[in-house]
Amino acid sequence: MSNKGKYKIPKSHALWPILWRTIIFLGIIVMIFAVLNILAEYVKDFRSEYDTTYVREMADTIDQGTEAERQEALAAIASDGHNYCIIDLYGEVVEHSGSISVSGYNDKKGEFFSGDLKDILDEAGVADDDDIREITLDARSNNTFLLDDYNTKIDAFSEVYDMARNNPGILFGAAGNEVFSFPYWIAAPMSESSQILMVKSILTVKVKDYTYLAAGIIIAVIIAFFVFILMIVSVIMNLSSNSKLRRWLYRDDIIKGHNWLWYAVTTQDILCKRKNAHKTYAVVDLVFVRYRNFVLCHSVKEAEALLRQVVLVIFGKLKKGELIAHSTAAALPLLLEVKDEDDARARLQDIIRTLEAIPCGHRLTFKAGVYLVIPAQEKVALNQKHYIPDIDLLYNNACAASLSLSEVADSGIAFFDSNLVDEEKWIDTVTNRQQAAVNNEEFLVYYQPKYDPRTNEHAGTEALIRWQTPDMGLVPPYKFIPIFEDNGFITQIDDYMLTHVARNQARWLKEGRKCVPISCNVSRAHFGTENLAEYICNLVDREGCPRSLIEIELTESAFFDDENAMITTINRLKYYGFLVSMDDFGTGYSSLNSLKDMPLDILKLDAGFFRGSEDNPRTRIVVSEALALAKSLNMKTVAEGVEDKSTVDFLAQEGCDMIQGYYFAKPMPQAEYENTVIPVPGQQVQAPAEAPVAQAVPVPSVEPAPAAEPDQGGTKE
Repeated sequence: MSNKGKYKIPKSHALWPILWRTIIFLGIIVMIFAVLNILAEYVKDFRSEYDTTYVREMADTIDQGTEAERQEALAAIASDGHNYCIIDLYGEVVEHSGSISVSGYNDKKGEFFSGDLKDILDEAGVADDDDIREITLDARSNNTFLLDDYNTKIDAFSEVYDMARNNPGILFGAAGNEVFSFPYWIAAPMSESSQILMVKSILTVKVKDYTYLAAGIIIAVIIAFFVFILMIVSVIMNLSSNSKLRRWLYRDDIIKGHNWLWYAVTTQDILCKRKNAHKTYAVVDLVFVRYRNFVLCHSVKEAEALLRQVVLVIFGKLKKGELIAHSTAAALPLLLEVKDEDDARARLQDIIRTLEAIPCGHRLTFKAGVYLVIPAQEKVALNQKHYIPDIDLLYNNACAASLSLSEVADSGIAFFDSNLVDEEKWIDTVTNRQQAAVNNEEFLVYYQPKYDPRTNEHAGTEALIRWQTPDMGLVPPYKFIPIFEDNGFITQIDDYMLTHVARNQARWLKEGRKCVPISCNVSRAHFGTENLAEYICNLVDREGCPRSLIEIELTESAFFDDENAMITTINRLKYYGFLVSMDDFGTGYSSLNSLKDMPLDILKLDAGFFRGSEDNPRTRIVVSEALALAKSLNMKTVAEGVEDKSTVDFLAQEGCDMIQGYYFAKPMPQAEYENTVIPVPGQQVQAPAEAPVAQAVPVPSVEPAPAAEPDQGGTKE
């Protein structure tokens, strides 16, 4: 789907509306004067009707009569005071009386100008053959037509001027019976002789014939002029209204500046310009971190004032042609012209440092996501003839980059790259396939045993999840569990794990295997479920598993929510016969406070809690005291992620109850767990890799844990 026109708002142009209105106005004026000319010709024809009849009769007599009649007619014309001339079809004067002042006649050369002669012949109805000229005997050849005298206009204007000077009211109809006259020529074609008779006459016109006509014309012109003025005013008002509407559409009242629509339209215009094709632009999503927190701590009014100050500071850092706008509450889209990624980073760092220094009694942090755009390269990549940028996509890429900084507490800058696209595609793939994976039981339960470091005895197990896909193979938990936690599907995974573990425990009991409590992670999101303890009871009881063989494992972060609800749920779970443990102890900031209030059965120490204890005496003291504290509170302890013998020896010495880690056993599929850890009575069980005490029976070593993917605890991994 093309993005052409998506952010294309029609622009208001003043030139074309004014131009076509002017053309219409001039057209009306031309039409008015054309009508005036037609009416004037009509009046002239009407007033000259007697003379034209007279000339036509004389022309017929001259053309068709005897020579005596011809001479008599010419004498009569002369005696009536008329100048006349007879010309042939080549413009030669055959005969004349008096001066020839017909318009188009060159008195010095005694001939007509070629153009004027052609017009006279056309009016006379003469056919123009290449070799022969002859009168066309049609209706026109028997008509007369009028020709101007070259003194006509001068005489007419002179007479009108004299009359108006002597009697000004004459122009306004005050003396409507007054007349003025001017000379003109009447031409009559003669078909028999192939000649044209031209007789000079005086046209007399009454002033009243033209007074009302002129008045009407003047009024029409005035009306047309005012209509034209109104049209121009309407254009100007429309432009003003459009300008106000555009300002309203583009306005953001919070920052008193521009909004997202303006940013999108202007950015699209900039990137589409051919002169900018090889420039590098940075589309930036600048986020004011914890803006909502500032609102809560202060007020909406103060927060908006601070946001306006932020915008002013940024505006002062922008170059000509660069943009800033306001989209959502805390997001400011920018468009910067940069040289490369390093230049963009340096400029944004400078902007952010300046913003962080704004004195407001509050620590300010900002995150910027950046997508670099070179229009010419984008055009090639999109295989477009004319580059049409998808502003939503470009800005979304910048937003995706800023979202990658969501776990960072301080200010930061992130640039969009293909890895972010791959991550988003993977999230989309997992989300689309998650329900089908549950329905098809693609999720597998892996088991990692826990051992007593003093007796080397199998004392517990943790259930871990793996995803066996038909097309991608085995997917590790870190690639899908965080996605489930974000989209809420993790609660279904909790149910899936509890159901399958309870089902297996019930079967193993029937087969006479040695069953130990298996811990299943219950995510933080699950504590929004009403009557969670009863809900878990129903899941486990439905599979026929004793509740004492299920350990409910909670992460420490879950204790930061509703503490009273958490304590109530734990007590009810213990009442129903479940064991309850805290996972990842030592990774949070409220661990001791949690221990004080929570009636837990088991405390799991995170691997990072005691890693390096062999080299750091302070670490050994903290671990030793934590184990002693748990024992004083009647809680068993589990150390997870243990990979070396020295740590096992130290924990055994300090009284740790169970150890879980690659030193003893890696997470294993269900079949391997059944065959090697809890075999049917009569089968030999394999011992852990290496006993921490001299009497322990050694077992074959297992592959070491990969450092980048420690498998510790619950469905999270």
